[in-house]
Amino acid sequence: MTPLASNTCATYRGEVVLSIYTRLGLQANKMVWTRLFSQSFKQSRIQSSSVRWSSGVIQKEKIDPQQFALLSEPCILVDENDTNLGAASKKDCHLMQNGSSLLHRAFSVFLFNSAGELLVHRRSDAKITFPGHYTNTCCSHPLHIPEEIIEENALGVKVAAQRRLEFELGIPPQEALPQDFTYLTRIHYASPSDGIWGEHEMDYILVLRGDVSLNPNENEVQDVRYIKRQNFSSFLQDLHKKNIPITPWFGLIAQKFLPLWWDNLDSLHKFIDHENIHRMSK
Repeated sequence: MTPLASNTCATYRGEVVLSIYTRLGLQANKMVWTRLFSQSFKQSRIQSSSVRWSSGVIQKEKIDPQQFALLSEPCILVDENDTNLGAASKKDCHLMQNGSSLLHRAFSVFLFNSAGELLVHRRSDAKITFPGHYTNTCCSHPLHIPEEIIEENALGVKVAAQRRLEFELGIPPQEALPQDFTYLTRIHYASPSDGIWGEHEMDYILVLRGDVSLNPNENEVQDVRYIKRQNFSSFLQDLHKKNIPITPWFGLIAQKFLPLWWDNLDSLHKFIDHENIHRMSK
């Protein structure tokens, strides 16, 4: 997969991002969005020796402009029982403090096509946490906005998954309707990324089945592929041989749950567990 070829493409992507977040009622920082979406937009990371933000200073970080803009997203803070405690920015949720970061709600989508193949992707090198790692179909966060904090039947998380599948992979919303997701269970895990940034998530596991259209956003994704069930172990072994990492949550889920789910795609209801939260560590 190649980088966006021109400022025109970058500007188009920017307009898509701005359109999505405007519909969600989020306010973009004018300076950030202007820099991000202007014709002088550059795809390379920028050096910021002292990036000032309302809540503090991030020093000596190289942060891609689009990823920088997304750091202001309001994530959902939760306790260990997944009780909504309010909002905190994506930046604050992922900055490591005393070896940990704030626990927040997240989701992991596993999309299987009609042939039973799993769609996986490799995160772009622009990502702030776990750049260049292979992972499941889509991994992100519901936002602390009315339509994504709805907890009944995990509707808010499903709405967020639909939004991010479109943003990251270009999957049309009508091909990933909230009612089409199967919410299986939750896992609670924590893992540092580089010592500065890390993850600490209450991760909702969502399964989606069907054939979808793909138009990946290169700022989010650098490779996509479908993996057959019988080739999954060799796929992971090949990544290991090539020293290509996988995300910690994908590794934990692949080790403990994924084979059983994959072998029972037509009877996933047997594995639905909305009562227990699986405590896992990496």
